[in-house]
Amino acid sequence: MIAEGTKAPDFTLPDSDGNMLSLSDYAGRRVLLAFYPGDDTPVCTTQLCSYRDNYTEFTKRDIIILGISTDSVDSHKKFGEKNSLPFTLLSDREKKVSRMYEATDFLGMSQRAYVFIDESGTARLSFSELLPLFYQSTRDLLAKIDGMKPAQP
Repeated sequence: MIAEGTKAPDFTLPDSDGNMLSLSDYAGRRVLLAFYPGDDTPVCTTQLCSYRDNYTEFTKRDIIILGISTDSVDSHKKFGEKNSLPFTLLSDREKKVSRMYEATDFLGMSQRAYVFIDESGTARLSFSELLPLFYQSTRDLLAKIDGMKPAQP
């Protein structure tokens, strides 16, 4: 995963409506990049629905969630609607962003991972699952964010 304390690289990807969004569109905001292997898989669905179910906890902390997988724009649209996901899903078909953030395994497959980026654009937390069958609980993630010391100016 991208090293904590480093500047988060900017990128541009299409969302589930085909609109191009860049990380820089969220400059000055707190962003959680949630990488996941695929739409409509059991663990990914559980993970993203957990973010949905705790969405108010993220918004209370002024955190924007961007889900990223290599699935298509159309797949994201159906998946997001089916599960009433209140956050943006981005399509990384060519795995450029996944590789940029080191969210792929040694075979180049997408990993279940996240990167929390603070208001200054710095990666403050990064985590990837060793086994793609599990995900770190949302409660644990929020506790880590709450326990972070403020960024140094």
